[in-house]
Amino acid sequence: MSAVAEIPERLVTKPSFLITQLAVHARRIVSDGFAEAGARGYHYRILAALDEFGPASQIDLGRRGGVDRSDVVAAVNELTAQGYVERTPDPDDRRRNVVSLTKAGARQLRRMDQVLDAVQDNLLAPLDSDERATLTALLTRLLAHSRDLPDGPQQ
Repeated sequence: MSAVAEIPERLVTKPSFLITQLAVHARRIVSDGFAEAGARGYHYRILAALDEFGPASQIDLGRRGGVDRSDVVAAVNELTAQGYVERTPDPDDRRRNVVSLTKAGARQLRRMDQVLDAVQDNLLAPLDSDERATLTALLTRLLAHSRDLPDGPQQ
């Protein structure tokens, strides 16, 4: 018997319930995978933003990665201590720091990419590549819509 068969039909017919349950599972397996690599999800978000957009303020990193300001500070402190990022005073505003990706940080990001790719394969195992692409496109649309709403998630 399927685990979903043990859930009331009222719930399994609601996408919000299914998304929430799957998000909890996804968060756990991503967290476990990153922990094995000595990292956390916030680390990945920050390293990915630096890799794609280049040096940035901590505020920009939080916005781009969907990370709360206080969590950005803690994560950047950890990444700095590990040698994955460098923090230097912003030449335009000495009250602010600019965070840059180091070569070691780029290597760590590649390791984390491999971990996350394996997690994606595990999570999405029942779906073929076309279904995965469709799911990603649909989730992207829903997220964009939720951010356009007045009460949508704020970064």
